[in-house]
Amino acid sequence: VHGLEAEYSENVQFTYLDMDDPATSDIKRELGFIWRPHFFLLDGDGQIIKQWVGYVEEAELRGALDGALPTQ
Repeated sequence: VHGLEAEYSENVQFTYLDMDDPATSDIKRELGFIWRPHFFLLDGDGQIIKQWVGYVEEAELRGALDGALPTQ
């Protein structure tokens, strides 16, 4: 994920939630966090576009990011 973060940093905001931090409880509950790792791709309004529970291939994440970004 960190490699993708470096590559997409100009267009995508990556946010990491500490599952042991009580301050993240509300957002985890709102998103429906159920397992670690649990990845969410959100649009600019905070709506879930796609989510993955467990291991996910880099190519799949890359494809989802590319599909969510506006074409130029």
